[in-house]
Amino acid sequence: MQRALGIIADDFTGALMVAGYLEGAGIHCPVLFRPEGEIPPAAVVMAGTRTRTVPVPEALAELGRFTDAFLQAGCRRVAYKACATFDSTEDGNIGPAADYLADRAGQRPVLMSAGFPRFGTTVHQGYMFYRGRLVSESIKRFDPLTPMSDPDLVRFLGRQTPHRIALLNHAALRSGTDAARTSIEAFAAEGMGHVFLDTTDDGDVETAAEVAASMDRVVVASDPLIIAYATRLGRAMRPGTMPAPRHVDGPTAVLAGSVGPIVLAQLAAFSAEHPCLSLDLLDPAEEEGLVSTALDWAARRIGTAPLAISTATGPEGVAAVQAAFGRVEAARRAERILGAIAKGLCDRGVRRFVVAGGETSGAVVDALGITAVRALPDGPLGTGFCVSTGPVPLSLYLKPGKLGADDILLRAVKAMNQGSAR
Repeated sequence: MQRALGIIADDFTGALMVAGYLEGAGIHCPVLFRPEGEIPPAAVVMAGTRTRTVPVPEALAELGRFTDAFLQAGCRRVAYKACATFDSTEDGNIGPAADYLADRAGQRPVLMSAGFPRFGTTVHQGYMFYRGRLVSESIKRFDPLTPMSDPDLVRFLGRQTPHRIALLNHAALRSGTDAARTSIEAFAAEGMGHVFLDTTDDGDVETAAEVAASMDRVVVASDPLIIAYATRLGRAMRPGTMPAPRHVDGPTAVLAGSVGPIVLAQLAAFSAEHPCLSLDLLDPAEEEGLVSTALDWAARRIGTAPLAISTATGPEGVAAVQAAFGRVEAARRAERILGAIAKGLCDRGVRRFVVAGGETSGAVVDALGITAVRALPDGPLGTGFCVSTGPVPLSLYLKPGKLGADDILLRAVKAMNQGSAR
């Protein structure tokens, strides 16, 4: 079938978030985690990658593999989805990804947009705000891999690309789609490589989506613009509807590798009702020993009640682990441990996984050998629920670490029970 759009997301939770919203809008959007194999028939297809924090050459290689697969499958356009806060560093991958896709498409400027007003992340005059504060003054400054120290995203992204970046601000977007297109065409005539669009409110998103759908430009953006853009292109293809999948039966485990006060509060609420094991990444035991300890602990509890295993810690704990292993290796150590635990739990009969953290979700999905999933539509808990399509069906709830109420882990487990095939 003809495919309108292939979307490449920089992590797995973001891929599922977009796919869940599209499924809720009646647009079938299969999610792939590997580019090999046949692309399922759909007007919009999604790739979940781990390109957010890997070195630029690795990110561009992964981006290239999925771009090749999508173009060969007949996708008319390819877009790149970054997270709402454009998590990155000065050596990060968003600018290089935009340059790569622009080179593949043979046209500039790229349309870029960050933020997610629904969740309190906005961009006004090019400056990002997280929950009402400049991102550089928010909890995002404590992110262990991508601490956001510069709220001016035009300036910040300008350190990642040799191409000039123009700003299309809130006032210009309020003038309507025709005026916005005229401005973008003027920026193109000036030789701008990218145009960054404000996301002050949902009105900015709607105007940006209309502009993006009507212009032959590469889009590199966060969730709301990607969702609105894909919805317009998908509906224009008049896709047929498909019934949503149901959760599979089986024991449930929660795995949390994110850090910070939000996930710690969520784990505290969960542990008040169910067993929870916290692993210390500074434990002198080898990784295999920590995995074995966790699996022995879990084996006595699997099937009796949901359980949780976590490497989460607060800012002081993060600082200590990073001092011992280095910033990147500390995160990778947690991911390897939780990925191996996920594989061991699956081998012991666990069929439902609730995972907190974007990078952790990627590690768990990789360890479980999942190549593709079907996202469930947006629901009371938002997005993130999916069912794998492999030989051993699994239900998953993959959530960003910094989103959700304190009881979200408990509610996710309950939702899986209520939505099973029983």
